[in-house]
Amino acid sequence: MLVVVFSLLGAVLSVALSCVPGIHIYGVVALCVIWVSGGVVPEMFVPFCAGLIAAYSVVGVLPTVLLSAPDESAFLAVLPGMKYLRMGRGYEAVMLMAIGGLAGLLWVCVAGIGAPFFLGLVVSVLRPHMHWMIWCVICFMLLSEWPKGGRYGCGTRERLFDAWGPLLAGLVTFLLSGTLGLLLFFRSPVRVEGAFQNLMPAFTGLFTLPWLVLNLAGSSDLPAQEIRMDRSGVGAVFAGGLAGILGGSFAALLPAITGGVGGFLAGHATAMRDDRAFLVSQGASRAVYYIGSFLLFFVPAMSLTRGGAAWMIKGVYMPESSRDYHMALAAVAIGGCAAFLLVSPVTRVAIRIVQTVGYRRMSVAGVGIVSALVLAFTGFEGMLVMITALGIGMIPVLYGSRRMNCLGVILLPVAILL
Repeated sequence: MLVVVFSLLGAVLSVALSCVPGIHIYGVVALCVIWVSGGVVPEMFVPFCAGLIAAYSVVGVLPTVLLSAPDESAFLAVLPGMKYLRMGRGYEAVMLMAIGGLAGLLWVCVAGIGAPFFLGLVVSVLRPHMHWMIWCVICFMLLSEWPKGGRYGCGTRERLFDAWGPLLAGLVTFLLSGTLGLLLFFRSPVRVEGAFQNLMPAFTGLFTLPWLVLNLAGSSDLPAQEIRMDRSGVGAVFAGGLAGILGGSFAALLPAITGGVGGFLAGHATAMRDDRAFLVSQGASRAVYYIGSFLLFFVPAMSLTRGGAAWMIKGVYMPESSRDYHMALAAVAIGGCAAFLLVSPVTRVAIRIVQTVGYRRMSVAGVGIVSALVLAFTGFEGMLVMITALGIGMIPVLYGSRRMNCLGVILLPVAILL
């Protein structure tokens, strides 16, 4: 009974917090770890954290679509989400990503039943090759962005810059964010008290703030939104869910690979071109990434710490038997399903609030909230890191390169360390 109650409590809290831009669920888990540092009751602590993670993986897409304020696993969904929002179909975009999240949740629950029997073999095969696999992912990210343009300008030099400008901007973004990541990994300016959120200011500046700042310079009018779903294209939705599951599974098993990168790789592998399929794939990928990396910590005799939540929980709690794993798996299923049932009404309320308050005012509030959170968790040193990261994160926005290059902040340090 405690498992059901606390997984539902975690899910409800996560759904409420997921509507606020800039609040990452890992920060909430870190607070829970601090609160229970004196003593952990597994039947309460594990289901609560599982409910938090599962619900966030499903409902945490709301700020991505409605305010263009993604986390590190949903940045690829900003442009298609904005397209749907400007067409008056923001509700549909959220629901498509939530459907993908539900598909990812179902996959994790089904695969999780047999994970203790085959996962050890998979990890033992992958472990010696993780370093070069991450370097291959980095190379593919950078090389897959071919030169754009080349049609404007009165001379060869102007056309050359038009073609290669975004590509060069992407390379500069990756190198600068990677340098920032190396600084945070080895000589972080963040004070010791905020070390458990060492990367929070960087992620906030790189991914959440750039589009919020851009919103302030844009129109404050949000088009009227239709509360409906287009039920055509079921095949595309199925293909997107499959691609997202593949990408999320890859991201959950490899360190430093987020759900967004996993969805990007799977999308290329399956040659997706449909916006609906792409949104579903991003929802599925981030769900498998968040939930899968969390459950890996509970697999008997393995206790892998691939995700930030598992790394933080490890400081106060270690699973002891298969009972803990089954408890976490059940809590994830309960919390994720409860969150999916809440997606539709919460999205309706969120759309009404944005339309009433105004897009620009909501963006101002978002900037204030994320800045306050960074200041509270990491102090003025964290604010300095966030401002530096914001300057790097604005490069893709201004020059039209991929925002995914900002993931150099974790990819480059981990690739060097492995």
